[in-house]
Amino acid sequence: MRIDNHFFNSFMTEPLLGFGCAVLLSTKTSPLYQANAPGLIRTAGTLMFPIGLVMIALTSADLFTSNIMFMTTAFLHRRISLRDVNISWTISYIGDLTRMLFFIAIIIGYGGVLSDILAYKQETVNFGIQKALDPGWHRIFIRVIGANWLVCMTVFLSISAREIRSKIIAIWFPTATFVALALDHVIANMFFISIGIWNGVPFGVGYYIWKSLIPTTLGNMVGSGLFVGGVYWYFYLTGEGSVDIDFNMSALGSGYISARESENFEILCFPWTNLRTDVEYLKTNNSFSFLQY
Repeated sequence: MRIDNHFFNSFMTEPLLGFGCAVLLSTKTSPLYQANAPGLIRTAGTLMFPIGLVMIALTSADLFTSNIMFMTTAFLHRRISLRDVNISWTISYIGDLTRMLFFIAIIIGYGGVLSDILAYKQETVNFGIQKALDPGWHRIFIRVIGANWLVCMTVFLSISAREIRSKIIAIWFPTATFVALALDHVIANMFFISIGIWNGVPFGVGYYIWKSLIPTTLGNMVGSGLFVGGVYWYFYLTGEGSVDIDFNMSALGSGYISARESENFEILCFPWTNLRTDVEYLKTNNSFSFLQY
């Protein structure tokens, strides 16, 4: 995948996740339930949030979280270099961040989606405080490890599914679990805290970078790269080489994979799944391409 394609693929990911974040905040905007049944209102919001990750998965958009897992696995299996990893992570991260800020400013901010009604605006402020101001730096770091562990498990499980409905189910419940536990996710926090800053949280961009962006980014690398990518590489791929697997890819129900089916890929096989994960190293431009779903 060319660098520009990779960037715009990442760039288009964040509105999809941002829609899920916005639905979560609008669902939680209920002072009565927050005061008398906080678990119930959190559960209601939890069941709506996975909409964003489902759209990301089914469109094969590049999310920084799963990028960490895939790049770590490919690097450990000696399919890409450390330079390729750094390039892919940098492009994915910058693309995710810039598009999320654009989405917040244009669609949510100037559109008044979460600011025209006072209750919605106050919820964004309260949620931003809960995410960045109240917990300590180390607690945010630990929570992010758990969240990204679960998010990468959604990728892990969805890879094993062949039908669209099976992928949706595999994605929905691990995602709902991390939201129900109020864990922190690096990309989701880009939305929650940025919209909070837009609506008047009592801290600025510098505080957000130090207190949230840095620990969530580092925790993302640990949860995604170590606890999923590294661990399952060790379990299933140590000592294994590339294995050619030939079957009808159109049965997977993914238009993206079917469109690329005829191309010649170098295959990195993940034995724990029912399908292949393809890795193509393009030596002509030192870029890296992979199929996630």
